[in-house]
Amino acid sequence: MALQWLSLVGAIWLQSINGTNSNFPAYSSELKRFLSISQPQLNNLAAASDAGKVLGWISGTAAAHLPLWSVLLIGATLGLIGYGIQYLFLANQISSLSYWQVFLLTVLAGNSICWINTVCYIVSIKNFPLDRQIATGLSSSYIGFSAKIYTDIVDVVAPNSPSERAKLFLLLNSVLPLGVCILAAPLARDLNVGKSRKLAGGFIFMFAVTVFTGIYAVITSLRSSTLRFLHPLTILVGVGVFLILPLVVPLFEKIRETLQQKCLIRVHDEGASATSTENGEKLEEGESNLSNFCEESIEEIGVKLMIRKVEFWLYFFAYLFGATVGLVYLNNLGQIAESRGCLAATSLVSLSSAFSFFGRLIPAFHDYFFSKSKYMISRPAAMACMTIPMCGALFLLINKQHMWLYISTAIIGICTGAITTISVSTTAQLFGTKNFGVNHNILVSNIPIGSFLFGDFAALLYNREKLTGQENCIGHKCYQTTFIIWGFFCFLGAFLCFILHSRTKKAVIT
Repeated sequence: MALQWLSLVGAIWLQSINGTNSNFPAYSSELKRFLSISQPQLNNLAAASDAGKVLGWISGTAAAHLPLWSVLLIGATLGLIGYGIQYLFLANQISSLSYWQVFLLTVLAGNSICWINTVCYIVSIKNFPLDRQIATGLSSSYIGFSAKIYTDIVDVVAPNSPSERAKLFLLLNSVLPLGVCILAAPLARDLNVGKSRKLAGGFIFMFAVTVFTGIYAVITSLRSSTLRFLHPLTILVGVGVFLILPLVVPLFEKIRETLQQKCLIRVHDEGASATSTENGEKLEEGESNLSNFCEESIEEIGVKLMIRKVEFWLYFFAYLFGATVGLVYLNNLGQIAESRGCLAATSLVSLSSAFSFFGRLIPAFHDYFFSKSKYMISRPAAMACMTIPMCGALFLLINKQHMWLYISTAIIGICTGAITTISVSTTAQLFGTKNFGVNHNILVSNIPIGSFLFGDFAALLYNREKLTGQENCIGHKCYQTTFIIWGFFCFLGAFLCFILHSRTKKAVIT
């Protein structure tokens, strides 16, 4: 069990540095200036990172045939190349890069995220077969913490210069995932645990650490006057402490197993052994029945059969008009903040990251405490419940006050994060775990599609509102029509989720 928990800690560390695409708004304005490109071209660069997910199925296929540690290192190397060359370009170490070369490098960097995500999902699902939603939710919640980690590092090293901050974001995007992947590679493996045993205490501690981590992230992201006395280095040290705390669980399990093993060596009482064996057999029988029940309730479906199912296309478009709209909003957050005269774009990115962290945690928290309740709702219904608040948040953005920008960003961050986590267990529930790596990457290919369609449409409306001779559009009207249209798309996404729920409500929730 110590190794089982250690694999989850490894997944947490990997996810905490894998949200490199969420850093794009923090340096997008500087990249736009450096490349002398238009708003639609900048939007295409934002979408290019998501476009890497179109080829995400390759990582799923690789994970089925290669050791998981090698899949990790391949993903990290792709990110090193994609972001590293862009960093050298901004640092004037490379004479010139064309727009399309930067575009392709961004696609490559975006694809690297899929490789690391695939490993984390497989480790969580296979090493915690009866608690996969909880394990996946806990680990994937930390990807919402990712932008916060990168921003805090940048605040320490380059607090004021926009140019230096942009370079540092790209440098960190290239080297930090590689370093963490090398560190976590020995932990990324299928342990073939068979059954989960006595995990309640560990999960409660993990939940407590994760919740306090999220609270810390939100408080330090708001940068209120009461926190201004805190040095950025102090905040960064706090982040490091919270990332180390999950190690307490595998350490405790290791100590417990060591003591238990010493005690067993001294036990020679046959009666006690017989009683222990009898109890053990009863426990295993109960666990085995539950495990068999879970396995029989899920149909294993391959890609060819999956794409012929109506449920897949309902799921695909529900995600497209829900979480993908939220991701497009977050990708354009830098330009949205700039157009509204809000100079705290980096703070907004950090805020959205912190609330996304909580959003990704909500499904795991709900499953842990309410999985046996008769009020437990299906995954598609849960996705609908998370998509509806996004509609309201997008309509609130029509108001030009900065307060609504912060509130709406927080809501969209929570909902997008929650849907992203729910989708992992939804894919496993609807189509099985055997082909999960490929199936889920096929599903999330809607992200680059939506990123190009919704993002380009927003850029065209942005340019239409821009006055002649102006370099950038200024005012809340720049994205007003976009927010209304995105809001109606989210409403459509929620409607499709309810249809999917009605078609799959008899499925067993595991």
